[in-house]
Amino acid sequence: MKSRGLRNHNPGNIRRTSGRGVYRGEVEQPTDPEFRQFVAPKWGYRALFVVLYTYEIRHRLRTPRQMISRWAPPTENHTETYIRFVCEQTGLSPDTPISALDPKIMLPFGAAISEMENGEKASWEDLEAGWELFFRDYGPKSTKKR
Repeated sequence: MKSRGLRNHNPGNIRRTSGRGVYRGEVEQPTDPEFRQFVAPKWGYRALFVVLYTYEIRHRLRTPRQMISRWAPPTENHTETYIRFVCEQTGLSPDTPISALDPKIMLPFGAAISEMENGEKASWEDLEAGWELFFRDYGPKSTKKR
């Protein structure tokens, strides 16, 4: 059986939180009370990249350790194990500054998060489609859209 994140087309297991808007591509009538649901995996990956970009821009989190510590806080996860896994998968150092707009970094980063969350390798096709949707909205020549 598919993991909850994959069933929800939410490979990053982004939680539903009060006061937050709706991401593009979310289902109109969600059935999961805890996690966001998307109409297709590419929209879930887009949201994953939006969250990481928000971490960098709004919260000034610029390293894998900083980003993963917020993504997977110790109150819910084995954060150090999560950081180690993402860094092993990506070849990044935990404390090296990264850019959330660099696809060479963020595609493997997103794939590692998806694998950690769901227990299986990410679909590279869905990951790239999600990146394209994200970058169209948040890249240097875009107007920002949630």
